[in-house]
Amino acid sequence: MTKPIRTTWREVLRPLYQRPRELQVAALCYRGSGAGRRVLLITSRRTKRWILPKGWLIDGLDAPGSAAREAWEEAGVTPTGRTPRAVGSFEYMKRLRHGLEIPVETRVFRIKVGDLADRFPEAGERRRTWVDPDTAAGMVAEPGLREILRAL
Repeated sequence: MTKPIRTTWREVLRPLYQRPRELQVAALCYRGSGAGRRVLLITSRRTKRWILPKGWLIDGLDAPGSAAREAWEEAGVTPTGRTPRAVGSFEYMKRLRHGLEIPVETRVFRIKVGDLADRFPEAGERRRTWVDPDTAAGMVAEPGLREILRAL
């Protein structure tokens, strides 16, 4: 009986837990400066918890470009002409649609908002809110993201 358990652990379960982290990018969209700085949070589609616009790398785009595209698709953000700048990363376990959780490293790119559209690809699926960074840190679930927001 123990041999099938050991084999299952060695050949199925351990590789799942030891696989390298998948990479996502997130857009920390902001406006204003100093005490007047506000960050944009959106709701996730399924659980409706507060998050940053984020997603997988997009073919043909680098990480900052992918983060900017996610900001547009999920939040209607058009950045200013500045290139998004990396400000940190955080890790979390992402639950896939079929229930499996995978480890993900999310690199966060700061994006200054130039324009905020009312019509964008996921407008009917998400809510948006502007809050100060400390309030945003209290609204998100991931501890690493909280640290990034508080450091802003």
